[in-house]
Amino acid sequence: MPAEPFLLSPLFTELILPFVLVFTLIFAILQKSNLLGEGKKQIDALIGLVVGLILIAFPGPREIIVLLMPFLAVSAVILLVFMLLYGFIVGKKEGDVLGRPWKIAFGTILTLALVSYLIFITGNWEWIWNLIFGQGGGSQIGINLLLLIVIAGAIIAVVKGGGESSSSS
Repeated sequence: MPAEPFLLSPLFTELILPFVLVFTLIFAILQKSNLLGEGKKQIDALIGLVVGLILIAFPGPREIIVLLMPFLAVSAVILLVFMLLYGFIVGKKEGDVLGRPWKIAFGTILTLALVSYLIFITGNWEWIWNLIFGQGGGSQIGINLLLLIVIAGAIIAVVKGGGESSSSS
């Protein structure tokens, strides 16, 4: 039987990592806020140590932290991808080639593409497609959703278009 890697062992993932995370967070908060005074690193570290050890003693809060961290990691990566792609769209401020409406349009397309891809890679694409366009009333939801999007687009076009024509005259 092969040995289990240490980084995957329950001791590491359910005890050591939550302890280090909470210790570091408490220590950083106390250092940044200077709640206990200037230059009190030892006291801040001791309080961080105690709070981290208390966390390890109670399985309920520890489990919440363990279950939240993958969500945090995935969310941070999604946000990073969005910000990188949005940076490509917006570009530099000087010598701006795209106007504000184009940036909004490309940002909207980027957001829809990223959300669609996330739905696809998580395996929920078929379920959502059937919910919106499938049988059993799903087609009505799809038609109504499409109609709402068209109406909202028309209202936005009229409001934006009407505002520009009246200000230019």
